[in-house]
Amino acid sequence: MNRKAELLAPAGSYETMMAAFHAGADAVYIGGQAFGARAYADNPDEEMLRKAIRYAHLHGRQLYLTVNTLVKQEELDQKLVAYLKPYYEEGLDAVIVQDPGVLHVIRDQFPGLPIHASTQMTMSGPHSAAHLESIGVSRIVTPRELSLEEIREIRKSCSLEIESFVHGALCYCYSGQCLFSSIAGGRSGNRGRCAQPCRLPYQLMKGEAVTVPESLGYLLSPKDLNTIAILPKLLEAGVYSLKIEGRMKKPEYTSGVVSIYRKYLDHYLEHGAENYRVSREDEQILFDLFNRKGFTDGYYLRHNAKSMITFEKPNLRRENEELNRSLRDRYIDNNLKENIKGKVKIFAGEPVIIETALREFTSRSIGEEVMAAQNRPLTKEDIRRSMEKIRDTDFQWESLTIETDGTSFYPVGRLNELRRQALLDLEEAAVSGFYRRTGESGGKEETQEKRLTEGKEENLPKPVSSETDLRWSASAESREQLDCLISCSWIDRIYLDSHMAVGQKLEECVKQVKKAGKECFLMLPKMIRREKEAELKTQLESWKRAGFDGYLTASAEGLFWLRKHLSDAVIAGDHSLYCWSREAELEWKEWGLDEVTAPVELNGAELKRRGIAGMELIVYGHLPMMISAQCLHRSSSGCIRKQEDLRLKDRLGNCFPVRNYCSECYNIIYNNNPLSLLDVWDRVRSLQPRMARISFTVEDRAQTMEVLSLFEQAAKGSRPVSNRKQYTRGHWNRGVE
Repeated sequence: MNRKAELLAPAGSYETMMAAFHAGADAVYIGGQAFGARAYADNPDEEMLRKAIRYAHLHGRQLYLTVNTLVKQEELDQKLVAYLKPYYEEGLDAVIVQDPGVLHVIRDQFPGLPIHASTQMTMSGPHSAAHLESIGVSRIVTPRELSLEEIREIRKSCSLEIESFVHGALCYCYSGQCLFSSIAGGRSGNRGRCAQPCRLPYQLMKGEAVTVPESLGYLLSPKDLNTIAILPKLLEAGVYSLKIEGRMKKPEYTSGVVSIYRKYLDHYLEHGAENYRVSREDEQILFDLFNRKGFTDGYYLRHNAKSMITFEKPNLRRENEELNRSLRDRYIDNNLKENIKGKVKIFAGEPVIIETALREFTSRSIGEEVMAAQNRPLTKEDIRRSMEKIRDTDFQWESLTIETDGTSFYPVGRLNELRRQALLDLEEAAVSGFYRRTGESGGKEETQEKRLTEGKEENLPKPVSSETDLRWSASAESREQLDCLISCSWIDRIYLDSHMAVGQKLEECVKQVKKAGKECFLMLPKMIRREKEAELKTQLESWKRAGFDGYLTASAEGLFWLRKHLSDAVIAGDHSLYCWSREAELEWKEWGLDEVTAPVELNGAELKRRGIAGMELIVYGHLPMMISAQCLHRSSSGCIRKQEDLRLKDRLGNCFPVRNYCSECYNIIYNNNPLSLLDVWDRVRSLQPRMARISFTVEDRAQTMEVLSLFEQAAKGSRPVSNRKQYTRGHWNRGVE
């Protein structure tokens, strides 16, 4: 296969993997029985997955294993290493990883195993890419929202392989930042169980007025990505691996899409962009295989667009049976064959020798001594007929040389056995070079406790020793929220949203916070992208003059950008910098975080097992369910270039607040009911968090004061009382599967 670029296909099953390779994929990504982001795919078991790795290597291809979910502490302690060990030993080519704790363990336990940073990591720029390279990651899977220019900047910043999506479903939310399915129904996208609430209809409301009816309300449902027309632009921007989405799709879909992209990738590599044209016939094939109200070429040439959204429910499609039949006949119902060369030597008085060669691999199989023929000798035609009985194997003869004296006899049954053994020997020669041994260079048998205490004690959180040691923080996104917080003597730290004010107005806000005897941290935008970075640089001096005590970032790019420009700053990570395990916390702190926030998807028992002593815990707030590069204002009525809240109303009558952040051009969809842990306060305190955070977002002054008065009871040691009709405990009881 041509290694100037890689065509990467999805495989939700062993059959789909075979079809993908037959259609021309250089590599596949596939999940096993655990830790994969498609929990409902027909994922192979251990035996089948080891067989799949061998199959890929036999055919000169590669197989990447998806370990791209967030992992709970007990899973990391008890299952992860044992799960990966057999695949590591078989020669697995790479793992695709979301969780920093998983990355931490793999790097420690399986040295030499390439690690690909999943798009679920939301590594959105050159700063995070350069960091990934510095810690040994070999590839970054870019967020689907990045433009070609942003990919070029990543290419310039590092030598990582860049993998980007070229075809298939688009998420409305930044991958790895979606909690909609998790909060609304308990099925977490971070655990591979997304229920796709984005594909449902909603009413869009401004105040009490409906601006988009439910019939046109598929507002969160993007069309499928199709970049076949702009493939040269992607490759010239620096993309190495062209990734097709669709591990839940049938083998016909996968083989069909792969075959079209293989055709045009090869055409580009041979002839360049100048003569690149896609035929209408091939465009129609992609359309017939699957589409949602047509296609979009995504975010590569634009930040967002109304044309990317379906709006109407996709019609039930009639499958192109003729096309499916053709794909099955060509790629699914017959085996992919490797051309091999062979030589057979049969001479009386000498052993039978069968020599085979596949690419650079050779094998030599030796049989018993040949007898002189008493009656009919073994002819070349007899030998050839025996050697050509390989229809059910992965091989076909490119050339076959037969040397014999014409006077020999050798039983055909034994010759058949020797042929079978020769092909097995050749297969072993082709795959054995990928094997690894654990115990010497990987799979170290160490307990988690030992790993955590070898020179890293200073990074571990310290428990809170008493009720009075618990500190309180609160965030403000409006001036009236800030005024309320300043008046509360029991609030120790205030987070100021970066959108509230700039320049002198921001400095004045900081002075007021500090005058009230509180720490003041700046909350960075949820996403740091290329177009915002220049503006943030101009504000650095103002931030320094303001004298912030620290910064809160919700993105990895924000962390590494801060470390570059404010190397000595105290940096806290929000809950979206996932710390589901102690290993993840250690990894983040090695990456530059000083403080971390407890996970919002773990239940109380899981938080206890994980241990959140010394962490910040969100105890109140409308949790962000989606952060999207799309804009509901722009897609419904046009860009207004100012913040104006909307609401999404679902079929059950729930209304989800939506806020647009125009300076970075993203929307946040918040949960309709705010989280409140007041009525489980004794259990919360038993976890000994260092700080309890009250997160204000869409609340007005009256709502802010009401919430503060309730939590003041807890802060002063009284038994707090909350109105259960207004609040949700979030995942405190149920967690996620």
